[in-house]
Amino acid sequence: MASLAAQHIAKMDLPLGSNPDHLPAISKRTAFDNVTIAFHWVTVVLVLGLFTTAIWHGQSHDDMLKVFLLRIHRSLGVTVWTTTVLRLVWRATNAKFPPFPDDMTQLHRALVQISEYCLYALLIIQPTIGFAAVLTRGRSFTLFWWHVPPLIPHFPAVQPALLTLHRIDAWILALLITAHAVNVLVRHFIIRDNMLARMAPVVGPCQLSPGRDSRPSFGR
Repeated sequence: MASLAAQHIAKMDLPLGSNPDHLPAISKRTAFDNVTIAFHWVTVVLVLGLFTTAIWHGQSHDDMLKVFLLRIHRSLGVTVWTTTVLRLVWRATNAKFPPFPDDMTQLHRALVQISEYCLYALLIIQPTIGFAAVLTRGRSFTLFWWHVPPLIPHFPAVQPALLTLHRIDAWILALLITAHAVNVLVRHFIIRDNMLARMAPVVGPCQLSPGRDSRPSFGR
């Protein structure tokens, strides 16, 4: 009897006219595992910190503040690199990913995966180039709370090239992140699938408008 009552209450919570035995595919899609979700949002915060300190450093005319911002920027870069490596290790071993929708084309799947791999690559390459630019200055520097002495001689021809490449990669990374964020927001507020809810469970699944057909969620 308790089981029947629970089923009756669950049916009352469904949208009018919906059949619990034929729920749309998006409501059955599983979320990412908690570790993957944590890695994702920690990376988001760290990358926002990197862009904030870089822009602030470029706009500031206070030499003391610029030194402090550069110290934070370097430290965040190392943290992003380490976090990304750990995230990739987790991804290759224990991570759980929701499957792609059955009606998603192979081309669309390939594009999603390529953009994802490009983001991972930039999150590894960008801090590496930045750190190499610091080393090729041939000077001591501060990382986190530690003072690091010069590790290699100064390379006056290499260091400017690395800084230029670092800036170019930063623009590419910003564009990829913006495209990713816009795609997720469009799907959440316009297409109304559960892509955002699967990576941010606190948001909760989107509510479909009355009479609106559900649509499959593209991406993972």
